[in-house]
Amino acid sequence: MTRARNVFITGASAGLGAALARSYARAGANVGLFARRRKELAEVAASLPLERRAVYTGDVRDVDALATAATEFIARFGCPDAVIANAGVSRGVLTEPADLPTFRATLDTNVLGIVNTFAPFVGAMRTSRHGALVGIASIAGFRGLPGSSAYSASKAAAIAYLESLRIEERDNGVAVLTICPGYIATEMTARNPYRMPFLLDADEAARRIMRAIERRQKFYVLPWPMAFAGTVLRMMPRPIYDALFARAPRKPRTPG
Repeated sequence: MTRARNVFITGASAGLGAALARSYARAGANVGLFARRRKELAEVAASLPLERRAVYTGDVRDVDALATAATEFIARFGCPDAVIANAGVSRGVLTEPADLPTFRATLDTNVLGIVNTFAPFVGAMRTSRHGALVGIASIAGFRGLPGSSAYSASKAAAIAYLESLRIEERDNGVAVLTICPGYIATEMTARNPYRMPFLLDADEAARRIMRAIERRQKFYVLPWPMAFAGTVLRMMPRPIYDALFARAPRKPRTPG
């Protein structure tokens, strides 16, 4: 297994990103933290050793902000062992004019945000023939969930993008890993008005994801019952899927 020494994480101000940052810091890694929310990011950073953290405030939709952060991180710590594109948003939507800004923000953050995160690091990783590009997708990308069409579409696109990138980088010494969590107890899922099966604590999820990264698992779904459920969903005939999910509870709509 490969133990990461230098790790860059987006969406590090809360939830899974913060849990990953704390877990890697406890393991002795140098950690780059990138997120939009300055106050929350500072609070996470304060819980990590000063000499092993680098903090960058920015949005993953901002190409220049990520390029600057990548340049500074590499100059300080060297080529990363893992770049974890974790930043993401999830909002309830309908296909209506008022929701178009939400669709765009979701797709830009959850898909292009991954591309923007990897792009400034991949050259150094190819040169050193070392490291892992890790994309946090979701089992929501396995099938289209009613009321969450923007999120499901973004995660399906992320899964496809990561697969393409994995093959492209196969001979360059750069691993590309797709992580598909089920439900994790975070601010994002706290707004869900329905039961969430196999809900994982964020710290436990971080521990399992770290292990998957160390093992260079190309495609990892957690927890394992959700991996089984996801396989069943993907194989389910469309008429049966449609009937089962027609009356499924939905995430509250948040237009704009």
